[in-house]
Amino acid sequence: VDIPVIPDLEDVQEEDLAMQVAAPPSVQVNRVLTYHDLDKDLMKYAAFQTLDGEVDLKLLTKVLAPEHELREDDVSWDWDHLFTEVSSELVTEWDLGQSERED
Repeated sequence: VDIPVIPDLEDVQEEDLAMQVAAPPSVQVNRVLTYHDLDKDLMKYAAFQTLDGEVDLKLLTKVLAPEHELREDDVSWDWDHLFTEVSSELVTEWDLGQSERED
C-alpha cells in the first residue's frame, strides 16, 4: 500500500533559479549590406537590371540618386513653431491670390 509521505526539508533540494542563467539563443546573423555595397552590386550584376526577366530597370538604375544626396540631418519639430510657419505661408499665398484677383 502506497501512502503519500510529506518529505522533510532536508530531503528536498531547492533549486535557486535566480542564480541560474539560461543559455542565449543561437541565431545565425547574416551580414547587413551597406548602401555602398548595394550600389556596387546593383551596377556590377546585370541580373538586378531586369525584373522577372521582363521589366527592364536599366533606365531606373541610371538615374538613382547616390546615398550622400539622400541623407538628411535630423531636425526636431516644435508644434507651435511649425503651425505658425505653415499658417503664415498659407496667409501669404492667400493674400497674393487676392491681390491678383483685384488686378
